[in-house]
Formats: sequence, C-alpha cells, structure tokens
Amino acid sequence: MEQKKYTAADFKSDQEVKWCPGCGDHAILNSVLRAMAQVAEEKQIDHEKFTVVSGIGCSSRFPYYVRTYGFHSIHGRAGAISTGIKTANPKLSVWMASGDGDSLAIGGNHFIHAVRRNVDLNVVLFNNEIYGLTKGQYSPTTKLGKITKTSPFGTIEQPFKPGELVIGARGTFFARSVDAEIPLTQKCLVAAANHKGMAVTEVLQNCVIFNDKTHAPYAGDKATRAEHTITLEHGQKMLFGANKDKGLIFNGIELEVVKVGEGGVSVDEVLTHDAHAQNPVIHFLLAGMKYPDYPVALGVIRDVEAPNYDSEVERQIEEVKATSKITCVDDLLRSGSTWEVK
Repeated sequence: MEQKKYTAADFKSDQEVKWCPGCGDHAILNSVLRAMAQVAEEKQIDHEKFTVVSGIGCSSRFPYYVRTYGFHSIHGRAGAISTGIKTANPKLSVWMASGDGDSLAIGGNHFIHAVRRNVDLNVVLFNNEIYGLTKGQYSPTTKLGKITKTSPFGTIEQPFKPGELVIGARGTFFARSVDAEIPLTQKCLVAAANHKGMAVTEVLQNCVIFNDKTHAPYAGDKATRAEHTITLEHGQKMLFGANKDKGLIFNGIELEVVKVGEGGVSVDEVLTHDAHAQNPVIHFLLAGMKYPDYPVALGVIRDVEAPNYDSEVERQIEEVKATSKITCVDDLLRSGSTWEVK
C-alpha cells in the first residue's frame, strides 16, 4: 500500500482568515497546519479523521480556517463537546482550539475535568492574557495590576498559570511555546498528538489591539527569548542564554538560576530535564517559573503515561458486551418484568 503524503496546504481551508493584521493567531494557525500534516503522514491518519472543536473567542474561529471536520461550539464548552466526540468515536484525532478566557474562565470546570479524566485530546491553548473578541476585558491570566476595560485602576486578582493548573489537575502532558516560534510550536503539537491522553499546549500569543507586547519582556525578539526563556528537551541539560551559560539547579526545594563557571558551578550540576518523570513536582516548578526571577519554560514540560478516559470507556463497553445477556433492543425490552396487554 502506497504511503499517503500530506502537506500543510492539505489542511488549509479556502476561507478568508479574519484575524487582525499582526495577530499571533496567524502564526499559530501556520504551526497547526504543519503539525497536522506531519502527524497525518507519520501516523498515516486519513485526512477525514481530523476534527477541530472550538468555543468562543478570536481563537475559536479556528474550525473555519482548517480543512477538517469542525465544531464551533459555545463559550467554555469546547472541552465538553470534544470529550463527547472523542468518546463516541475514539478513532478521531480531536484538536481543541481555545483561549485563556474560553477555557480558564467560563470553561474552567470542563477544562480541569477533561484534564483529570485524561481524555485523548490535543488542546491548543491560546494565551494572550486578555479577552480580545469582546474588546479588552481582563482574563484569568491577565497580569496583576494590568489596566484594562474592566480594571481601569489595575487588576487586583492573582492570575492563573495554565501549566500549574494542568499539572495540579493531574495532567499528563503540558507544553508551552511562543506564537512567533513556529517550528517549536509545531514540535510541541506533534508531541501532543503522539501523547495518549489530554495534551495541553499553551501558546503565548500576542493581541496587537488590546494587549500588545504582553509577552515581550521575555518572548519578544530572538535575543530576548534566548536570555529570558529556556527551551526544555527531554534528556538534555536545562541550559539557556545566548551562550548557553546559564542553567537551573535545585537549591533545597526550589529552583535556582546559576551561571556556569561562576561560584564553582559546573555544567554537571545543572539539572537534566526528564519530561517522563511520574512525580509532578519538578514539572510544576518548571511550569510556574515567572519572569524576571526565572526564565519562562518552553517546550514539552511534562509527558507521562497514564490510562486515558476514552480508551477505558471503550474497554469497559467491550467487557460488558462480552458478558451481557442483552445483545439487542429486543432483548432489553423483554428483560426484567414483562406483561402482556390484551
């Protein structure tokens, strides 16, 4: 059988993309199209097996811009609908596009329980730290003190760290990227698609209209990213900086940034990233690192194996069918107490 080959163009729809010029969503769309093509070719998944589900928000226009089956649902319910689709048809590759307001505010309950259940979904979490579509209200990830349409004197709420939320809800996969880092985002999304279970990839995305440059201090240009982010690779030392001369070590129960060669610190003392460690403590600390005290962690932070919901449902159904005396609707109607009406 001839192997099917796919390109990003195979997954791009003919619809006009209606995001603001300069919006980070354009780059994320590019990354997703490339990732879908790579996954389809490597795993030989038929094009029609891909499904994209979204909620409400700028990111939730996604189903229109990809040539797959899609479902543009309602605010915050993308997780619930994605769970239903994947459970009903486990053979589908289900991708969920959602924003920080959509999934972490009104959809927060659905989100954490989809994570807890470990439903086999590929979640692309767009994080621009603002409500963009509804014109600039602060969201659950907006930085403390930020002045917005709904916080004219600055927010007084501590924001969520999506990675901490995912890992705290017993998540098995969490990755993070930056919208402009298309190859890194693609790499994270391919890893997410290869993960059996709920895979959440947070993409730090820029909203040029209502929250421009919110990620710029640590993810702006390439030079900034080199000094203030760390791209984690499983099995590799946690080094960062333009010259790879900075690293992370454990100082008691906390992470500490060190400079290799200073204070007697050698590269051997720098931590090695283990994305597959079952104990979530180190992953939780990495996901929660905050600029400027720490570099912001990018790449696949956590990727561990655990039973996933849809496979367990399928297994349970097959077990029950194998031993059940009821094999059809007629058997069901004639089971239990029956009587004849004359």
